[in-house]
This record gives sequence, structure tokens and C-alpha cells, in this order.
Amino acid sequence: MKTEEKKRKEDEDMLVREEAETSWDYGYDPYKRPIEELIKYGVVVIDKPRGPTSHEVSTWVKKILNLEKAGHGGTLDPKVTGVLPVALERATKTIPLWHIPPKEYVCLMHLHRDASEEDILKIFKEFTGKIYQKPPLKAAVKRRLRIRKIHDLELLDKDGRDVLFRVKCQSGTYIRKLCEDIGEALGTSAHMQELRRVKSGCFEEKDTTYLQDLLDAYIFWKEDGDEEIRKIIKPMEYGLKHLKKVVVKDSAVDAICHGADVYVRGISKVSKGIGKGEPVLIETLKGEAVGFGSALMNYKDMLNAEKGVAVNVERVFMDRGTYPKMWKGNKK
Repeated sequence: MKTEEKKRKEDEDMLVREEAETSWDYGYDPYKRPIEELIKYGVVVIDKPRGPTSHEVSTWVKKILNLEKAGHGGTLDPKVTGVLPVALERATKTIPLWHIPPKEYVCLMHLHRDASEEDILKIFKEFTGKIYQKPPLKAAVKRRLRIRKIHDLELLDKDGRDVLFRVKCQSGTYIRKLCEDIGEALGTSAHMQELRRVKSGCFEEKDTTYLQDLLDAYIFWKEDGDEEIRKIIKPMEYGLKHLKKVVVKDSAVDAICHGADVYVRGISKVSKGIGKGEPVLIETLKGEAVGFGSALMNYKDMLNAEKGVAVNVERVFMDRGTYPKMWKGNKK
């Protein structure tokens, strides 16, 4: 649940183009949706165990909640544990946006020969920043050289040839390959022994739950109440909080759901600092995610322009008819 402090911080980052009111006759506060709606637009963050594939975990979530659709964000190998967000039903459309922020892992790397802590720290520094990486043989993508960014490498512990470290990296970085490349740079060779993802985009370890707890909460909801399942299922908006926002009036929502772009006259608020071409989240005044698109104006122009298209809508999350039709033709 959002705290008052977080809500105030969000409000401080928003600039008002036109004050507007929202009607509570339609739509919901994302954190107070009825459970049926929360599941439809929800995310479950599973603490993936060692053994099953990410696809298997996603399938189990789908079966537990009796859904038609569910999808995971960011594949973890069967032997890897940790944070695995699973989008439910309509929320599956938001998965590509989870990969914009970096991910974090804790890795146990085994060196094949001795190396000093000083040398390891030196190599960690050299591998921080942009690196070239070719996916391993078993990867599900084409094995071509790619550039990935390592934001941070932190040595946590060293015991003989076992090196425990934390890495913050761009989505799509192969930690197994990173270990091999670090070992080669050290002149010792190395391999990844254990790996745990501790953060994936906005989702952290504190957000995770076990599959059995999800099943128990679902059964409890059907028999007695929704208190436990509300603690586990998060609204899809939770996983989009890293994006800057364009907040639209109620009158613009259904038009966007039918494929319209965001016109400046339909805007109520915008995030500070939006640049032209930047990805933005389109929200209702209640905080619901309507869709996603690219800014065609910077935030100052969105606030001051008399007419024109502010956001090119690329993907819509909300169902048509959630808000009533209040539009006639194309209004610029």
C-alpha cells in the first residue's frame, strides 16, 4: 500500500496543466481494486526456487489463480533462485517496461586458481561501465556480440577461491558469462557456482512470496476473505513506478483505450523533466495505468501548448469501456 509520504513525493514531482476532478462512478484506485479486478490487472512476485524453469513457475501461478494468461518478466535459469515477477491477464502487456531499470544479483563465483582480493577489486573496476558480451551457447537469443552496462560490482566476501559479489546490471546481461570473462581477465579462469536475483526492475526480495503461500491465500480468499491475497498480488502500476507520467482527464481515457493519442487538451498533470522522445506512462487521475507511449513534446510544451499531440500511444493496458465515452471525433 502507498504510504502518505510516498504519495506526497509523487505529487511533488507532478506539474499541473489543468486542475480536474475524477468521478468514482467508474475506475478504481489501483491499490483498492476488487480482488477480481486486482487479479486481472495484477502482478505476483515469486521467490523462484532452484529446479523449475521460469516458464513452469509462471504456468503454476496461472493454474493456482485459474487464469487464462500469465507471463514472467526476465528468465531465470532452472538452477537460479530469486525475484521472478509474474504478470496476470491484462498486466502481461506491461512486461517489456519492466526491463528498463537495471537488475541486481548476488553471485558466488569460483576461481580455478588463486587470486588476491586486490586483483579482484581492480578487475571489478575495469568491468564497471559498458562491456561487450556474447550470450552463452545455451542462451535463447542469437549469439552475437552485444553491449551491456554494469552499473556496479561490489565484493561481498572472499573465502579462498570462492568470491561472493553483488552486481547491478542492465537487463539482458548474462552473469554466467560475466564470471567467465572476469576469470579470464584475472588469468585464473572462473565459473558461476550459485546465483540469486535480488532485484528485477521495481521488484525486490521484500515483494516476493512462495508458490505455496499464493495457493493458501487464494484458497483463503475463496473461503473466508481477501486480506492475505491482497498482501501478495500487487497492482500492475507498482511495476511501472520508474516511468515518468502524463495524467489525463476522465474525458480522455476511453478515447485512448480506442487508439487515440494523448492531446494536450486532455492532460491534467505531467511529471517534471519529461523529454521529447522519452517513454512515459499514461495514467488516470486515480493513478490507473491506461497505456504507454513516447513523448512528442517535452514537459514544458505539454504544460503550455494550446493544441497538438503530446504522446504517441504505443500500447494500451486498460479495457475499453472502463471509463465512459466522452469524446466526439478528433479534438486537437
